[in-house]
Amino acid sequence: MAASAPSALTIEAVNAAGKTPAAADSPAKPVKGAKAGKAGKAAAPALLRAQILLDRARFSSGEIDAAAGSNMRLALSGFQKKAGLEPSGILDEATWAALNADQADALISYTLSDADVAGPFDPIPESMAEKAKLATLGYSSALEALGEKFHLSPALLTRLNPGKEIGRAGDTIVVPNVLDIEPLPKAAKIVVDRSDRSLTLLDADGKVLAQFPSSTGSAHDPLPIGTWKVNGVARHPVYHYNPKLFWDASPGDKKAKLPAGPNNPVGVAWVDLSKDHYGIHGTPVPASIGKTQSHGCIRLTNWDVTTLTESVGYGTEVLLQE
Repeated sequence: MAASAPSALTIEAVNAAGKTPAAADSPAKPVKGAKAGKAGKAAAPALLRAQILLDRARFSSGEIDAAAGSNMRLALSGFQKKAGLEPSGILDEATWAALNADQADALISYTLSDADVAGPFDPIPESMAEKAKLATLGYSSALEALGEKFHLSPALLTRLNPGKEIGRAGDTIVVPNVLDIEPLPKAAKIVVDRSDRSLTLLDADGKVLAQFPSSTGSAHDPLPIGTWKVNGVARHPVYHYNPKLFWDASPGDKKAKLPAGPNNPVGVAWVDLSKDHYGIHGTPVPASIGKTQSHGCIRLTNWDVTTLTESVGYGTEVLLQE
C-alpha cells in the first residue's frame, strides 16, 4: 500500500484545531507516542497549533515541525505543570482549554520585506579554516533566515506555502504567529536539567518564566553539575576555535577565529558561565537541539537563546543538575 500524503496545513485547519472537545481528543494518542512524524493526518494541524501556542507561552518545543516528539512532550509537560495540570505530556482536552486562553491565530499571513530577502546568502563551508576566511557566517538562504525568524523548520515553511519560492520581497506567505510576544521579565535563576535536557528560567519566587529544550553535554564532555553564575552575555559573538578543547577535532585542525553570524558554531549569542570554557549558546543546527549531545556547553536554538539573553545578566544564578 502506498504511503498516504501528509495532510494540508492550511491557515483555516490549523487555526481551528483544538478549539472543540472532539478536536482536542484526537491528537492525544499521537502526541504520547515517541516517534515524531507518526501523528497521522488528523493530528498534524492540532500539533502545529499547539506548538505555536506553547512557543507563545514561552514553553518552546525547539524547532516547530508539526510533529510529535520528545521536545513537544517536554514543552507540554512544562506548560501543564505551570497550569496546575497533570504533567503528562499528552495534548488532552484540559491542556487545550489552558492553551486556548491565548486567542491569537496560530498561523498568520506575512508580507516579505526587502530586509527579509536581502541576504547576502552564501553557502557555509564545513571546515573551520574555510569558515574563518568568510566575512560573516550568515544565512545560506532566505528560507533558512525565515525559518529562524519564525521558529520553524525550512521544510515546514515550504509545506505551509506550497508552490511559492519564498524569496521575493512583496510576496505574502503563511508563518507561525510568534513575533508579537511580550518580553520576559528578569529571571533570578537558570536551571538546566540533564535528565530531560531542559533549561528553565525562574523568577525570585521560584515561578517558572520560560522553558526551552537544550543539548547538555556528553560522556566525553559532561555537563558540569553544580551552581554557577552568569559572567556576561555576548550577542553576535566571534568564535575562537581551539582544537585542543575538542576530543573529536579533525586531524590537522588549527586554531581559527570565526566571524559572527547565525551559522557561527555558538550561534547568535553566548552566555558566559563562571565555569571556565562553559556557556549557554545558540546553534546553526536548530533541529539538533534536545536530540544530540554537546561538547559540555548548553545549546539552545538561536531564537531561544535570544529570549534567554533578554532575561538574564551578570550574576544570574545557574544551577546545572542531574
